[in-house]
Amino acid sequence: MRSMLILRMRISGYHDKFPVEQLKKYQIMDNTVDYGPLKALIGTWEGDKGLDVAPEPDGSEESPYFETIVFTPTGEANNAEKQKLATVHYRQIVRRKETGEVFHDETGYWMWDAREKVVMHSLVIPRAVGLLAGGTHSGQKNENGDIVLEVSASVDSDDWGIVQSPFMQKNALTKSFKHKIIVNGNSLWYHELTLLKIYGRIFEHTDTNQLTRK
Repeated sequence: MRSMLILRMRISGYHDKFPVEQLKKYQIMDNTVDYGPLKALIGTWEGDKGLDVAPEPDGSEESPYFETIVFTPTGEANNAEKQKLATVHYRQIVRRKETGEVFHDETGYWMWDAREKVVMHSLVIPRAVGLLAGGTHSGQKNENGDIVLEVSASVDSDDWGIVQSPFMQKNALTKSFKHKIIVNGNSLWYHELTLLKIYGRIFEHTDTNQLTRK
């Protein structure tokens, strides 16, 4: 999702003040809220094995990266007095290994509907693109002791959609988005696949990293 158009985020000093310590103090869970599989996400994660494969007019670009993701429990949301969602806010800052420059800044929420066994992921990035992805989950670990979260969104979906500005629709259309996370203890691995219509062709933009909880 990060390099649909390479965005040089040169806001002077802004990302150097990424409030990791400030966010940590909010990482205290309300034990009355059923966070289900999202409980495994809560904490501060860091990883330096990231690889971003993004489109260029004449091909593609591979960018090794490191990042910090902070997941913070934010309690329960009640919708129309019928639905209860456990919510976890996150903030993700991604930097190129080569320069240390921030090239992706993302925020949003993960949500868990325990009754319907549905997991949801909302996100927004400062490229005038946002989405709500969804998927199902048993609420349990698999046979390997992993929590596996898989969500997707598409411009053609009536349930899990993508919103983007007129410019992005014409020049860098996000057609679909798939996100898979595997958490086991203090280890987290993820893979994102964003299908783009850009530079006159369809491109599979991918991001993969492995992180450790601090």
